[in-house]
Order: sequence, then structure tokens, then C-alpha cells
Amino acid sequence: MRMLPPIDEMYDALLRRDDAYEGLFYFCVRTTGIFCRPTCSARKPKRKNVIFVPNVEEAFARGYRPCKVCRPLESAGQIPAWAAPLFELAESVNGKRIVDQDIRNAGIEPTRARRFFKQRYGMTFHAFCRAERLGKAMAGIQNGTSIEGAVLDGGYQSASGFREAFARLFGTPPAKSRELECLRTEILESPLGPMLAVAGDGGLCLLEFLDRRAIESQCAVLQRLFNAGVAPGEHRYLIQIQEELSEYFAGSRTEFDVPLDLRGTPFQLKVWKKLLKIPHGKTTSYARLAQQTGNPQARRAVGRANGQNRLAILVPCHRVVRSDGNLCGYGGGLWRKQWLIDHERQHC
Repeated sequence: MRMLPPIDEMYDALLRRDDAYEGLFYFCVRTTGIFCRPTCSARKPKRKNVIFVPNVEEAFARGYRPCKVCRPLESAGQIPAWAAPLFELAESVNGKRIVDQDIRNAGIEPTRARRFFKQRYGMTFHAFCRAERLGKAMAGIQNGTSIEGAVLDGGYQSASGFREAFARLFGTPPAKSRELECLRTEILESPLGPMLAVAGDGGLCLLEFLDRRAIESQCAVLQRLFNAGVAPGEHRYLIQIQEELSEYFAGSRTEFDVPLDLRGTPFQLKVWKKLLKIPHGKTTSYARLAQQTGNPQARRAVGRANGQNRLAILVPCHRVVRSDGNLCGYGGGLWRKQWLIDHERQHC
């Protein structure tokens, strides 16, 4: 579990409705059984009746339901207003190494930026910017830029430092990167929390919630399967999935058009293609899915293939339940699985 700010600090923040704490904590109210965002405009509870949690998953696990005033699920993935200048800064300083003073000049304390990025994205703001610069460097090299030019464009003071950082991120030296495909990544906001999307020219190859434990190993699998580097950057399929997900969560889209690049064992591919045929708003069981693969005894193998699915929501493994209708086995958390099933039934 990630570390929360001090309790006194969080309680003062909810009293002030301080949007600087959006996404850093939620508060549960014992007397009403609901949980809220820090900026909720409802009547403020007494401190003795408040429990602080780091995410909506724990709020659900404790038996609390979302507030109808502040709608914490609808804002769980939004970037707080105070953090927006960080993303503008990352985009504006093309090729320049960002230092703490740059963050202060944007009106934000570096410690706050570091804590926000670490808690939300699993990396510091500096690491995020470094990965983005290296991704642009790889794209430049693959388009004919010399190594020396990439060093200068990336803001590195020495070629050796650039090569070391490049090899650490992509697993290969810059000179050999022309042989690699570069998969591009983007962090997408959603009502259920931020998601990591990864795409190459063959289509979208990963879409996962950032707080899923297996996400790092999945990225490593992508590097091996695609013989590719993975780095932040723009791609037409990332733009497309962002638009389609927005429509899906708004209830106006029931099918996705973005190309999918599915790679796995023959059995995994068979299971994933069966998942794609489950209608929006419907569910099936592991037993029925095993029968459809031609092996009724393969329920456990089907469950493993479900868990190894790298395209959450798009390849709808959340639509698979037990034979008795109860939920089980969802890497993004059962609370998300229930939310997705309810959402699709409401908009089918």
C-alpha cells in the first residue's frame, strides 16, 4: 500500500476542499457509508467519523459506496489542476534536461511533483521526462539522426551518459536501435484510474491499469515478443484509443475499432479471440469458455489465459464469471470488474 500524507494534513485538506490532494487520498465517512474526493462539497464530517484510504479499491473493500455529490469514480483518473503545469513543462522543454528549478519556476515544489508522479505513475517526474527524451532520441536515430545528434538533442552532456541511459531503458545500445521497433506509450485517464497504453504500427498491444502489479512484467514481455523498445511518445493508435475509451466510458460506444496486435501462444490467442466475441453487456463462464475452445476440462488454463490478457476492456476478460454468476479473477481488482459489468449492462 502506498504511503498517505499525515492524517492532520489530509483532514485539513478536505476541510479546505484543496484540489492539490486530488488523487492522493479519498475519505470514507463511517456515519453515512460513503467515500468522497478531498474536494467534495457535501457537509464535512467530524474527524472521528473519517477513515482515509489511498484509492477507491480500498474504499470498496471496506464496504463504502461512492458519493453522489462528488462522484469519486468519475474523477479517479483526472489530473488535479495544480499538476497540469508539470505536463506542460515536460512537453515544452524539447531536448533540455529538467531540473528542480524548472519545476519551481512552474509554481510547484519539486517534492510535491516527485510524490505525485511516484504515487500515480510509479516513477518520479524526472524519470518520466528522461524516458520521454530517450523515446524521442530513439525515434530520431531510426529516422537517420546520428548518435552525436541524438546526444545533443536529448540534452545529454556526454555520449557515454546517453549510451548508458539508452541501454538501461531499451536493453540495447543506440547504434543497434535502428533494428528495433519502438513501441510508444501513453498514460490515459479513466474513471477507474490511470491506464497505460502501448502501441506499435501493428496496433495496440497493451492497455492496463497502472496500479496492477503485473504491469512491469507485461512490459518486459512486450519487449521480448516484439523485439522492441518501449518509451513514451505519440502514435496514431494511442490517439485513437484515447478517443474510443472516452466514448466507452460515456456510454456511447459498445465496440472498439482500434487495431489490436495480439501475440501469445496458440492457446492464449484462441481464448482471447473467444473473449472478443462476448457481446457488450453480457457475461459468460469459465466452463462455457473452455467448451468453446474445444476442451471442456481446460477451465484452469482458460483462467490463466484470462489473467495473461494484456488488453484490459478491449479484450473483455472482465465479462467472464463463475458458473454461479459470482465474480473472481480480475487483475485490475474485483471492484473494477463489477463496475465494468454494471456499466456495460446499463449502456448495452
